[in-house]
Amino acid sequence: MPVPPIALADAYTRLTEAFPGLDITQPPATEQLPRHGGWTPSAALAEGGPGLDTFLAWDDAQVRRDYGQPARPDVVASFGLHRYAWPVCLLITVPWFLLRRVPRFPVTHVSYDRTAPGLSIGRLAARPATFACLPGDPAATLPGARVVPDEEALRTEVRAAVAEHLEPVLTGFGPRMRRRGRALWGMATDELVEGLWYVAHLFGDGEQDRARRELELLLPGATRPYVGSAAFRELTGPNGESLPTRDRASCCMFYTLRPEDTCATCPRTCDADRVTKLLAAAS
Repeated sequence: MPVPPIALADAYTRLTEAFPGLDITQPPATEQLPRHGGWTPSAALAEGGPGLDTFLAWDDAQVRRDYGQPARPDVVASFGLHRYAWPVCLLITVPWFLLRRVPRFPVTHVSYDRTAPGLSIGRLAARPATFACLPGDPAATLPGARVVPDEEALRTEVRAAVAEHLEPVLTGFGPRMRRRGRALWGMATDELVEGLWYVAHLFGDGEQDRARRELELLLPGATRPYVGSAAFRELTGPNGESLPTRDRASCCMFYTLRPEDTCATCPRTCDADRVTKLLAAAS
């Protein structure tokens, strides 16, 4: 039997309230996932054919419009993968973080539309195949529930669920990019970590600090296929301020368009520049 929407609805409602640039719906099992009018089935990205061509044409047009120049095809593909993987990871990490429930989403169970007006990230239509939860969770009696013994087993489920969804997508994107294997999984690691770390700060009440602790347990290192650890660390500002940052396992390639404008977690950004960027963001 299909997983009822109620199993995950509270997590997605809290996410979209805190972060209204992303909308998430759970279509009933009696309906097909949307695939027209701006929607791209995730399976089409995994196939790496015309569906991926159409998807990446949006990124190519955006770069030309916003920066007045074309980007290399591999850079366009890198942008497209980042813009897909970042919100898709939230489908899995947010229910884990808020409800201790970990849904599974094969690529055939998700569709994405980033053309919807008024939504900075876009819309996801996602139908979970199953979900894992802990003993004693009231949702354990729902259809599709799989009870796992403890928190570490639940973390294993998170790693497996993200990998299950992203592995075929990375295969589809791979030929469009100069990076392969470990480098692509480095990107996946960054999207997994930075998506939850960002939205947890929007939840307030110390949730970003909790997210950091949870992510450090989720990715302590040597958790293949992911690359490295969650890689958080602290920098110190000129007045002794504590400035949390992390070391990305990959680069988004934005430097190829604006070499002087890298993000605060970019491998190309030295610590002195990171401090400047973090203080500017805080102010």
